[in-house]
Amino acid sequence: MPPSLSNKSEYLRVIESIQEIQKHRIKLFKGVISAFYIFGIIGLSIPTVSPYFQMATPFTLILSLGILLLFHQGWNSAFGIFAVSAMVLGFASEVMGIHTGFPFGNYTYGKTLGLQLFEVPLVIGVNWLLLVYLTGNLFSSRIQNDWLAAVLATALMVAIDVIIEPVAINLDFWTWEGDVIPLSNYIGWFGVSFVIQIGYRKSVFFKENAISRYLLFNLVTFFTILYFIV
Repeated sequence: MPPSLSNKSEYLRVIESIQEIQKHRIKLFKGVISAFYIFGIIGLSIPTVSPYFQMATPFTLILSLGILLLFHQGWNSAFGIFAVSAMVLGFASEVMGIHTGFPFGNYTYGKTLGLQLFEVPLVIGVNWLLLVYLTGNLFSSRIQNDWLAAVLATALMVAIDVIIEPVAINLDFWTWEGDVIPLSNYIGWFGVSFVIQIGYRKSVFFKENAISRYLLFNLVTFFTILYFIV
């Protein structure tokens, strides 16, 4: 016990105060997340202001990842290696997809997602890390088998992509050749996602995150609602 804490009751009061502060912090950022996604739904559903909200998409992705990492507790070299690898692998697969058609099919990115490198928006790496972390975290403590957990998280990522695709096309995130989403997109998405999910499971760092599931719920709700209105 630190010298400044004279007795056990004082120590417990300090712990309770810290826990109370953490609860308020979680509530605050849950409110921020909900406000941003609700505001985004409203803005993207109004044609006159939708273009401005579309251009804010990269900021929303970066903000979402920033909040997620703010509540991340497993800061060590293993997490750093995983995070960088997830972004690089995800981005590299998109670069390969844009220029060769493998593994997703033939598509091109619009200008909505911002600054590009090799014709792929830089924020795509953020998107890959965000989605892998959110879906992987959902099963991090519920499933003990790494391979099963990776398959389930990957299947969830594919399900989310099914919802995202029509919305992304309508908002000029990207467009598919012939305006048809090929089956290869979902097969490729599964393959790349699975590789990164295995990396998430095998990397040794503390995986509990107090905001992750709430953020995942808001993200899925956001695209599900837009699926029907844009």
